[in-house]
Amino acid sequence: MEISSTFSCNGDIPFVYLFVTLIVTIVCCFFSLFFRLFKFPQFDKARACNCKGFVGGSDSMAVTATARVMNGGGGGQVERERQQMIGASMMEQLVPEITTHALSYLDYPSLCRLSMTNSSMRRAANDDNAWKALYHKDFTMEQDSITPANGWKAYYAATRAIVNINQIFFDIIRERSLPEMGRLWLNADYVKCIHASGAFFTGYNGVLGSWQMAFNWDAAVNIQVRDVRSRVLPGVAWVTMKAYVGMEHNTHHMSMTNVFELHNGQWFMVHHHSSDIPVDGEVADQHPMLG
Repeated sequence: MEISSTFSCNGDIPFVYLFVTLIVTIVCCFFSLFFRLFKFPQFDKARACNCKGFVGGSDSMAVTATARVMNGGGGGQVERERQQMIGASMMEQLVPEITTHALSYLDYPSLCRLSMTNSSMRRAANDDNAWKALYHKDFTMEQDSITPANGWKAYYAATRAIVNINQIFFDIIRERSLPEMGRLWLNADYVKCIHASGAFFTGYNGVLGSWQMAFNWDAAVNIQVRDVRSRVLPGVAWVTMKAYVGMEHNTHHMSMTNVFELHNGQWFMVHHHSSDIPVDGEVADQHPMLG
């Protein structure tokens, strides 16, 4: 009876315990949510200090970008920034010789596009040694000892322009376009043209007249150019090459030299000299287009 009386007098005690427990649980959840929503600087600083192997401004920025992604901020844009920063950092940490070797596998357009990505890539892509290596790969090793006045990048661009102009000369011959040939040559009285037959023409009108006779010839001619070598100086450039005429496997060739001058930012031809074609120790009959 006494036991029954005791329970009856304190029948609301289990309810009080339940209520207190509920309050404590709610408070704990509140504080947990509060710390999740409002992160304190000291926690971020401690977390950043625990990152090993990141040195330098671009690397710390990459770590910051990574933390933003982990915290749910930034999304895809931050991830792209992080990848770019890490890539730039890796390039900066490479030994210069390794960087030059890696860039030597790129072609001219790729190296130009790389220089427009960011400041680190621009510094790497504008390195003089990288352009020197590209010049030797695309053109010739003959000019290894020279030091271009404006650097190898400018020298590469000038050489490419000359090689392209020289190819246009042969495209004009293939198309037999006298107006285009007239635009290619400098309109001056000192220009010279020596065809494979040995015929010599001087002056703008005389040179154009010789090409008009060649283009009036009925038979077309196909010229394949090999072993192209060029040299570019301020205001003047020359190109030497071997020209194979006719059959695809023709082993006989003409040696040619073309000279160009720069006027008002444009290259013009001022001299063309072609040797004759030896065939079994004799000189072959020449197509008028070739002489």
